[in-house]
Amino acid sequence: MHTLLVTLLVIVSIALIIVVLLQSGKSAGLSGAISGGAEQLFGKQKARGMDLILQRITIVLAVLFFVLAILVSYVEI
Repeated sequence: MHTLLVTLLVIVSIALIIVVLLQSGKSAGLSGAISGGAEQLFGKQKARGMDLILQRITIVLAVLFFVLAILVSYVEI
């Protein structure tokens, strides 16, 4: 069981890295990193098309990653 969970965790981790790298950057530089978060939360422009799909896949993979990490830690004990 432990080996299966670790294997799934590695697969989800690699998929999460790939999906995050495929997303387009919103702004460049340090000022873009600071204001980009606020703009994403409060901005009126919503993601469309491929960006929306990648964003939703990222959320699903992140939740799976955390659940699998917790399960691996409990099974190992």
